[in-house]
Amino acid sequence: MKVLITGSSGQIGTNLALTLQEKGHYVFGIDVRSNTWTNSIPTLLQDLSTPAHNFKGGIGHVDYPPDLDIVVHLAAHAKVHELVQQPIRALANITMTFNVLEFCRTNNLPILFSSSREVYGDIHRYITEESYADFAFTESPYSASKIAGEALIYSYAQCYGLRYLVFRFSNVYGRYDNDIERMERVIPLFIRKIKNREPLTIYGKEKILDFTYVDDCVDGIIRGMETLLTGRESNQTINLAFGQGNSLTTMAEFVGEAVGIRPEIRYEDARIGEVTHYVANIGKARALLDYSPTTPLREGIHKAVAWNDEWELNHNVRIVVE
Repeated sequence: MKVLITGSSGQIGTNLALTLQEKGHYVFGIDVRSNTWTNSIPTLLQDLSTPAHNFKGGIGHVDYPPDLDIVVHLAAHAKVHELVQQPIRALANITMTFNVLEFCRTNNLPILFSSSREVYGDIHRYITEESYADFAFTESPYSASKIAGEALIYSYAQCYGLRYLVFRFSNVYGRYDNDIERMERVIPLFIRKIKNREPLTIYGKEKILDFTYVDDCVDGIIRGMETLLTGRESNQTINLAFGQGNSLTTMAEFVGEAVGIRPEIRYEDARIGEVTHYVANIGKARALLDYSPTTPLREGIHKAVAWNDEWELNHNVRIVVE
């Protein structure tokens, strides 16, 4: 396969690109920033949120590699609370998706789109079968941007014959996610704070989320790419997660166990715009893709801590413990 990945410098993009390369596939990445973890992924630095008008061979008069097979669109501003504070970033997400769709339409390419559990909102907390997402219960500008992205994709399929798969991800964690100065993620943040013996703040004591180890996520994406390109399935929207809920308290305790330090936890109310309960129904992924995630949270946390320890050792990162 010849694969174009937008957002190739992010966590999922980095893991996906490296795995595809290991399998012998060609990968070309596009991102607004350089990859801080590896230089193995050929990457074009381009801001896809800039409005464009030319899409033949690339976006905005920029040439991409010829003879691509598929586009995996991962690029997005992905912090829910940040987009509540800066809603203009939601518009940037929509513009990115429009530009990528126009590129796919013009060059007759299928697309795999990264959506989110956020499209279900909080009101459907116990009903997560794919057809139950409802824009009337949009919780935040981020979820609105993902709903808008899905709507654009469905319209392009209807009007232009676009072939697609939409994956709704849920709290992906694991390797290449510890750049929390750029993008604060809860598991690497908790790893760092517990190592520093700093107290943790959990927003929403009863919050239950479905954490997905990155290897399971990447496996599902590649299964989807192969399914789409072989024509076995197309134009489907699929939950891609582990399928089991855990509280943030349980997650923090697993981190403490892996680090060897008991965490000090403080609780505050859930923040505006954040989903407080989500457990994915992954029956469709199992049926269509033979997807079967293998890494439960406790095991995944230990893997994540081990990777983080190795990365810090290799990069001379010092954790200051008072």
